[in-house]
Amino acid sequence: MNDVDGTQDGRRRPVRSGTRPAESVWDYPRPPKLTDDDRRVTVAVGRRVVADTRASLRVLETSHPPVFYLPRQDVREEFLRPRPGRTHCEWKGTASYWDVVADDVVVPGAAWSYEQPLAPYEALRGRLAFYPSAVRCTVDGEVVVAQEGDFYGGWITPEIEGPFKGGPGTWDW
Repeated sequence: MNDVDGTQDGRRRPVRSGTRPAESVWDYPRPPKLTDDDRRVTVAVGRRVVADTRASLRVLETSHPPVFYLPRQDVREEFLRPRPGRTHCEWKGTASYWDVVADDVVVPGAAWSYEQPLAPYEALRGRLAFYPSAVRCTVDGEVVVAQEGDFYGGWITPEIEGPFKGGPGTWDW
């Protein structure tokens, strides 16, 4: 389902099929804000469901598709393995990375978390985000399209409109 329109200018998005109102990433704030989302979110590797929740937090930031953060209690931790290395976000703090291991499949660096997030992002503590380019992510049954470039890990769902920062030629926006 979720075909991607053919644009090459940062407007990569699923074909709109839902009933949710459109959201332009250019209306999102900077610094980013957190919003609750009760849609069903799943993450899978092959046939293994790694996460299933209706209690996500979305991070909304200007020019970026949202990132969904899932509560740890809704993630099957037996599929997670800590990964060396850290990065720092000026807003959220230091990110830790996780490999997802399901059966014989290892997906390196497929998830990240903020174990000690900065204020006002403390609500991210105890949550994980996943790269939709690395694992299969769905929101209310619709397959998520990964944000181009993978640096931000944005989730493009049918209501999200760009253009999006992250792909080739967009870094100086």
